[in-house]
Amino acid sequence: MPGGATTIRELLAVGQRSFSFEFFPPKTDEGERVLWESIRLLEPLGPTFVSVTYGAGGTTRDRTVRVTGRIGRETTLTAMGHLTCVGASRAEVRSVIGSYADAGVRNMLALRGDPPEGVGSAWRPHPDGLSYAVELVELVRGMGDFCVGVAAFPEGHPEAADLDTDARHLAAKAAAGADFAISQFFFDADDYFRLVERAARQGCEIPIIPGVMPVTNVAQIKRFAQLSGAAFPAELAERLHAVEDDAEAVRRIGVETACALSEQLLTGGAPGLHFYTLNRSSATREIYQTLNLPALARG
Repeated sequence: MPGGATTIRELLAVGQRSFSFEFFPPKTDEGERVLWESIRLLEPLGPTFVSVTYGAGGTTRDRTVRVTGRIGRETTLTAMGHLTCVGASRAEVRSVIGSYADAGVRNMLALRGDPPEGVGSAWRPHPDGLSYAVELVELVRGMGDFCVGVAAFPEGHPEAADLDTDARHLAAKAAAGADFAISQFFFDADDYFRLVERAARQGCEIPIIPGVMPVTNVAQIKRFAQLSGAAFPAELAERLHAVEDDAEAVRRIGVETACALSEQLLTGGAPGLHFYTLNRSSATREIYQTLNLPALARG
């Protein structure tokens, strides 16, 4: 990591901007091939860190830990592990944290996770598990000198009573030991800056890294927006629908939109950018290089 830092916490503390990529664990051999192709193409860009998402259940969970550890061993990239409270006892969560530590992973993203029955259903914790992300933060910090990130929601968590309550939850996670937050993706920079202001009013001063998702597939992005609660701008939807049968045109609009959003965020003082890559590299690489982010990352 730049400047000799070993954790995201240390890097952000010295004012270095963080640029990172997020992947999801492959379900097939072909999916794994695509993932590693993307990782190898993105590696030369020198991101601050990369992360692999984490699903409920043993198979997905084990694959996430395996892939994350392999990134740490076989690439020059710093890997961040994902953790959720879904479907796991406290003992199982501790075991996963130990597996990450054995793989040399010191950065963790602590998430409650979606309800096992899907978004919109009632959240039910494991009988011997954790109910909230703040408890997961406390557990991770109690197990060693890990750097812990948490989620933030520019448009509010779908289950939050209101935006101020949502900000109080973020502040509680910071008070429990979270070092930084990564936001859910969004399309309006003002939503992010208002989140930062709300968090500050609650005494939350940890860096909040905005999440950016390049639009490369209309149906997929609309589905993710529905799952996350992120508003899909009507103007953007209209532009995409006009060319939805032209994959290259959709990609161009996605890159253009993400570049504009990223510029607004960096100009406004965001501490970096976190790209949701969907395991594809071309759009993310184009945005990264158009904005000359490698130079910013090197300071």
